[in-house]
Amino acid sequence: MPKGRAHHRRDENARLAVLHAADDLLVERGFGGVTIEGIAARAGVAKQTIYRWWPSKVDILLDTLIEDASRQLPVREGGSAVESTRRYLRSLARFLTKDPAGKVLLALIGEAQHDPEVARVFHARYFEPRRRSEREMLRRGVASGELAADLDIDATLDALCGGIFYRALTGASIPRTFIDTLVADSLERHRA
Repeated sequence: MPKGRAHHRRDENARLAVLHAADDLLVERGFGGVTIEGIAARAGVAKQTIYRWWPSKVDILLDTLIEDASRQLPVREGGSAVESTRRYLRSLARFLTKDPAGKVLLALIGEAQHDPEVARVFHARYFEPRRRSEREMLRRGVASGELAADLDIDATLDALCGGIFYRALTGASIPRTFIDTLVADSLERHRA
């Protein structure tokens, strides 16, 4: 194997070790218990390696979240917008309540309430790109005629996702019937 490829693989292994270590430490210790020193020790890398790639633990956790959410929480294209939304919301509920990456998301939401810079970076790197994908899911329903042309997409997404985030943040259960009610109240009554 060429020398450059071996180095890249080693870097990728270290990067993944750092992301997994940050994820694990957050679940075990909470946001305040995650430190660069702890991540480095758990990942088996030098602190300098971490600082070369990430300026802070928030950036590490965001990378972990973005990578995990892209795999485990896709916004699917095609088919009925109502059914796509129902499936997405069920995945969101599972992600927030059962997946370690969901704990990262909830921790970053909490931290963003106290730190304007975390809020800014979190919004720019995670929430706005995710919201663009969610909007597109509903716009496809409007474009196909499945949903009413006057649907307020952002208000509808706030109504759909807000209750799920509230329940996850407060530790309440999120049963399928709750999601079905959200979809019925927010989308099915807006069918064209």
